[in-house]
Amino acid sequence: MSSTIALVDDDQHLLTSVTMALEAEGFVVRPHSDPVKALQDLLSRPVDLAVLDIKMPQMDGLELLAQLRKHSTVPVVFLTSKDAEDDQLFGLSQGADDYITKPFSIRLLVERIRTILRRAEPARGVDSAHALMVRGALVLDEDRHVCTWQGEALSLTVTEFLLLKALAQRPGHVKSRNQLMDAAYGDQIYVEDRTIDSHVKRIRKKFRSIDPSFSQIETLYGVGYRYTAP
Repeated sequence: MSSTIALVDDDQHLLTSVTMALEAEGFVVRPHSDPVKALQDLLSRPVDLAVLDIKMPQMDGLELLAQLRKHSTVPVVFLTSKDAEDDQLFGLSQGADDYITKPFSIRLLVERIRTILRRAEPARGVDSAHALMVRGALVLDEDRHVCTWQGEALSLTVTEFLLLKALAQRPGHVKSRNQLMDAAYGDQIYVEDRTIDSHVKRIRKKFRSIDPSFSQIETLYGVGYRYTAP
């Protein structure tokens, strides 16, 4: 079954060319040049992944993501200019899974999309036997990508879930940023250290929204992160 991709960009030429290229790769594409209408469509008709431009009129990609994250954990890839590092990091802190800088190659975009969809695949295996990882008050349902803390569910993106899983697999053991990159993105994709930091910061924020005393994810400056079982 073909994956459905939402593509949101106010550049009509780019929208048309990328839509045609993704369709040639076997994806079903829902293109949008109006971000406001795109948000309405995304909330009413879920997709497998969304590709969002950051710089758009009416509603930029960052605001679109913020509104989307109130209701959905759909994987999101940002398209952004090379000189917009702050936008990139802010987008990741708001729950984006990845970003690609313009100009970009279609081949790179397709590779990133397929990588993220592969990572998200376990979330669709709801009929398989559940593989649970239990670490004290933390429970990770790997088949469904469901996380609970003290019995309360957390809404984690695919990237956040995989990072948390990598940390919780061996409590007390330090994971370098490179190891966490491999766990979340695969060894064929490189992202900046600050990307991992942004994701970890957001994970902590989500835990502390239900448990202000949460401190299980520790930072070892210059080394990486570790999860300590309570």
